[in-house]
Amino acid sequence: MGKHSVSTLRFTSGYLTLFMILFILSPELSAQNNDERGIYFSKKHYSGIEIPNYSASKEKLPHPVMTENADWIDMYYKCWELAFGHFKTPPEGSPFVSDILDEAFNENIFQWDMIFITMFARYAHEIFPAVNSLDNFYCRQHSSGYICREISEKTGEDFVFMGREHTINPPLFSWAEVESFRNTGDASRFGMVLPVLEKYVEWLNTDGDVSSAGNPDTWYKYGRKSTRSVHHLYWNTGLGSGMDNTPRGGDGWVDMSCQMVIQYQNLAEMSSILGDTQKTDYFTSEAEKIIERINTFCWNEEDGLYYDVDSAGNHVKWKTSGAFWPLLAGAASPEQALRLVSHLKDTSSFRRKNVFPTLAADQPGYDPKGGYWLGAVWAPTNYAIIKGLESYGYEDFASQSAERYLSEMYEVYRNTGTVWENYSAEFSEPGVPAKPDFVGWTGIGPIALLIENILGFRVNAYENKLLWRITRKDRHGIKNLMIGNNSINVICKERESFEQSPVLNVTTNAAFRLVVVNNDKVTEYNLLPGTHTLIIKP
Repeated sequence: MGKHSVSTLRFTSGYLTLFMILFILSPELSAQNNDERGIYFSKKHYSGIEIPNYSASKEKLPHPVMTENADWIDMYYKCWELAFGHFKTPPEGSPFVSDILDEAFNENIFQWDMIFITMFARYAHEIFPAVNSLDNFYCRQHSSGYICREISEKTGEDFVFMGREHTINPPLFSWAEVESFRNTGDASRFGMVLPVLEKYVEWLNTDGDVSSAGNPDTWYKYGRKSTRSVHHLYWNTGLGSGMDNTPRGGDGWVDMSCQMVIQYQNLAEMSSILGDTQKTDYFTSEAEKIIERINTFCWNEEDGLYYDVDSAGNHVKWKTSGAFWPLLAGAASPEQALRLVSHLKDTSSFRRKNVFPTLAADQPGYDPKGGYWLGAVWAPTNYAIIKGLESYGYEDFASQSAERYLSEMYEVYRNTGTVWENYSAEFSEPGVPAKPDFVGWTGIGPIALLIENILGFRVNAYENKLLWRITRKDRHGIKNLMIGNNSINVICKERESFEQSPVLNVTTNAAFRLVVVNNDKVTEYNLLPGTHTLIIKP
């Protein structure tokens, strides 16, 4: 998962031998260029809250309601219990400025882990503002704009494994900030984090020629843009991308380039909310330019798939979960999206017993037990794919995929009593290797996907709106869901058929707008504080 995988080695002797050798030969611990840190981030001193206790906070969490697959709710609460066990203050003497929701891996913080942790932890923002964990990356940003993917909690120094070229994670800070904002409705962080993220983008866009990446004396000066190629796209490494042992190459990576698009799109949204139209237009324009290059160079019309490319623009043909980031980035045309979906539905490649393997089952080296990123099923890539499907209107397939993923997770939970770092795509088992009690980003499935795709809720606190896609016949809904500071209960009564009108019971502490989607019909209600009974007419 983009880690210096020493901690995973306890699982297999083969991984142990390989990674211990790499660790001994090239740890490059605390290698720093001498510059001032955190100069673009205005928060300079530690501020936190009393670390919340799970037993005292459980009643404050959102409470899912469902009579079908009701056992999944046990897994939901198990993930929250594990997450609360990983809330912590920085160690004494640490330069960190905020509390941490730990990634459950080791004594360092990891960039893309923390970003995806935010995707589920935002549903408890009023108990523990997990997005503040990102502050500890911002306050350790180098003056060049560079942010290391892994930082020691104790010292605040970069942890560099196997060279600095592997220390750039998917640049999705702005995505986490915007998604957290959708739950809180509080845009006050945007003004504080924009200077950091703008400088980070500037650094990522500097000459990132692969040939200069391995020089430990100068590498930190260089970004991730392949300016000496024909495509001018963005590259990464297995470790840097978070997909450690992915079998990929080239200097134009589909996922990294799409992640730059997503970053620009969210920076544009942040700027728009702050009223800066000039920056909004600039970030939007930059995103569109990258999208054009992705489609010019990475799309393969014959295969109906996006591939990484080498410096001359030749396709590097590996079918991995990285190929589907264009959905989340909005880079694909409707016709291209349809063909991507066909790959996700293909039972010989990505539509396995569990979805979606990070390496397609019809590729050389696919490991049915997982093999880490050689075919295991991972929370971050599944979340990105499912959110991408949503954005193109494939809501039913997104929900079906989430249900298949959670069903397999629950079988493993029932057998082992916990959730895991990753899962086999072929068997109802943890991946090999995989860590147990991993919340960590594995909480995305049982919490975020349960709320968003199984129960169908989408919170937009900025617009004081809750969208609810009703796709179930059983009694279902959620209690104590927070829209900003407003707590609401919304329950749909059991019905005999999908043709029967849903009957909703809604209780709210404050006025808000409820948008109901039922059988593709959209109905809106402006609800005042109190209790309401709504009959959704066909």
